Amino acid sequence: MISIFQAVIIGLIQGLTELFPISSLGHSVIVPQLFGWNIHQNDSYFLTFLVATHLATALVLLFFFGREWLKILKGLGRSLANKYIDPKDTYAKLGWLLVIGTIPAGILGLLFEQSLRGFFASAHYAAGFLILNGFILLAAEKLRKRRENKPESEGQSDANIAKLSWRHAVGIGTIQSAALFPGISRSGSSMAGGLLAGLNNEDAARFSFLLATPVIGAAAVLKLPSLFTSSMAPMRTAIIVGALCSAVTAYISVRFLVKYFQTKTLTPFAIYCLLAGISFSVYFLVK
Repeated sequence: MISIFQAVIIGLIQGLTELFPISSLGHSVIVPQLFGWNIHQNDSYFLTFLVATHLATALVLLFFFGREWLKILKGLGRSLANKYIDPKDTYAKLGWLLVIGTIPAGILGLLFEQSLRGFFASAHYAAGFLILNGFILLAAEKLRKRRENKPESEGQSDANIAKLSWRHAVGIGTIQSAALFPGISRSGSSMAGGLLAGLNNEDAARFSFLLATPVIGAAAVLKLPSLFTSSMAPMRTAIIVGALCSAVTAYISVRFLVKYFQTKTLTPFAIYCLLAGISFSVYFLVK
């Protein structure tokens, strides 16, 4: 089982690394094995713990982008009432782009959840995928250099995102499904998909953060009921503590990153992933 101390450490790291493009799942797999903690990471209780920390992150994103989500929900309501998506209705289009972008991750997650569980217990695999994530971020950085990246107002950024095609939404949603592998960043892969679709760095990051809310939230809604089963009773306190810690660092992360990606690059995160992945790989090989 997970102790309160372990829950605090993993929760803080999860909230930080979920939004930074360095893979929260990869760090959640690597850190316990790095410290020699006796945690069975492919067991249901650990997955429930991770789902709770992810739900906390999703709630923080929902709070942080509350005004945008209110506009998006109103836009979805207008389109349903009119039975038509007005191309000039930015938030109706953006809402349906988010719906479509959520579907691939949901389908692939349900189809391959069991077969991917083995990766959750392997720090070797997580370290290797962390290296791969570094190369993905470097490739995304090359795409970023082709896009002009001037600071924009929220409305302008949302209008730019709403210009994406439905095909682009499917593509970005599919690309972010790579985060089912621990070590591949959901935010990093979805940002790379946004850049590939023609967004600049700031708009790609914004779409990534908006897309994270339904993706993470839907997974949590499906899995969190297991928290209330009798078998989870000994874990509930640790899970709640871990989720609260995750919420704190997620809020700090999103406040920082929204400003960071207005002018800064993905290169520092790519370098970190490469160096950390190589270091962890060497450590677990000689351990």
